Amino acid sequence: MAQTRDVILDAALTVIRERGLGKATTKAIAQEAGFSEAALYKHFADKEEIFLGVLQERSPGFPPLHAALAAKPGSGTVEGNLIAIATAAMAFYHENFPLLGSIFAERRVFETHRARLSQKGAGPHKVNQVVAGYLSGEQQAGRVRADADVAAAADLLMGCCFQHAFLCHYQGRPVDRAAAERYVRTLLPGLG
Repeated sequence: MAQTRDVILDAALTVIRERGLGKATTKAIAQEAGFSEAALYKHFADKEEIFLGVLQERSPGFPPLHAALAAKPGSGTVEGNLIAIATAAMAFYHENFPLLGSIFAERRVFETHRARLSQKGAGPHKVNQVVAGYLSGEQQAGRVRADADVAAAADLLMGCCFQHAFLCHYQGRPVDRAAAERYVRTLLPGLG
């Protein structure tokens, strides 16, 4: 049987995705979870804390992205590894736009979320840093040019992924793996 806290977070994720943060009231979350509102407050101080829990613990696309980001320099091909990273990043961003948008919609939620992530040494910039670190390792392995700006390459690739995911979400269509392949193949001459 699932723990009450987990049921609440799952319910909150459902409500936020279906209605947006503004309409994700504690009443709606409690109803979705099958609990009273009082039960929510036994596990969370307020709606903001529930939302932050959802962001930190319920991002379904994070495991595939995390796995892709674990690529070891010298393994596979640079192209294949970057395509896997780009594909996973686009899927993660696409499925989480309702949550990501909600962060920016309420200033207090955004500031609290940013502060919490900073305390943990985390944040959206970490993805770019991990990609740059991977590319730096490939430089050391001789598979990326020594003079390539790996930080800029990581920023360019992740920026393309974010923009593609945004446009796909906006247009109501799924992300396109072919786009990940195009972005990586466009980037490779600057690395190779």
